[in-house]
Amino acid sequence: MQLSEKIADLRRKAGLSQEQLADRLGVTRQSVSKWESGAAAPELGKLIALSELFRVSVDYLVKDYLEEPETPSGTEAPEDASRLEAKVDALTRYVRGYAYDSKTRICGIPLVSIRLTRHGLLGRDSVAKGIIAIGNSAIGVVALGCVSLGIISIGALSVGLLSLAAMAVGVGALGALSVGIAAFGSAAVGVYAGGVAAVADQIAVGVAALGDIAIGKEAVGQQILLWGDGLTAGEVRTFLLEHHPDLWEPLVRLFSLLGSHIQ
Repeated sequence: MQLSEKIADLRRKAGLSQEQLADRLGVTRQSVSKWESGAAAPELGKLIALSELFRVSVDYLVKDYLEEPETPSGTEAPEDASRLEAKVDALTRYVRGYAYDSKTRICGIPLVSIRLTRHGLLGRDSVAKGIIAIGNSAIGVVALGCVSLGIISIGALSVGLLSLAAMAVGVGALGALSVGIAAFGSAAVGVYAGGVAAVADQIAVGVAALGDIAIGKEAVGQQILLWGDGLTAGEVRTFLLEHHPDLWEPLVRLFSLLGSHIQ
């Protein structure tokens, strides 16, 4: 028998009209009529409700080749019920995703907050908020998410003091597209910028560089150093310190390395 025939057969054996069955399940009589005619099929939640009401397994309802109920009407099947309950719990967890907030809190904020759901990026249950935040979207001191906001921020789109992402915005930003005081990426914009295409207020180093001090194959600025046949890290360092003697040493080293490897 098909699902439609099984529903009609079980309803009649239980002595229920279509309207009475509809009331038990919280649906309209038209829905029951469509199920029994084969014009529509019950959703998973209603299949489970039918199996519990008629004391048969979901397998019996949906598998045409099962002609006899695996659990006779009026008897208990604790093992089947336990398996069904486990399947429903697993399905519920899959739909809802995973949520966790640590009991340890600092100033009322969870030390660790995790929100991984199937409800998109900005749903109520999709944003993790904690000292360490991990989720579809994350807000925290350390934030990891598709969209993240934090002091240290990692994600597809991130904003933070130190930001690492496909699109990164921060005091220090590293990404395919980055914007920051110190920005590094394929396309970088900042006070100090390094990348394939770099635009900076002060120092730009890249294949194409635009800045007050510019180093690259193509460079535009007040002070420029062209790649030419190649540059050494020492040559780039000397040039930088000549025109910007107070430059922070870690930036001197980083730009010297980057400038000597422009390809």
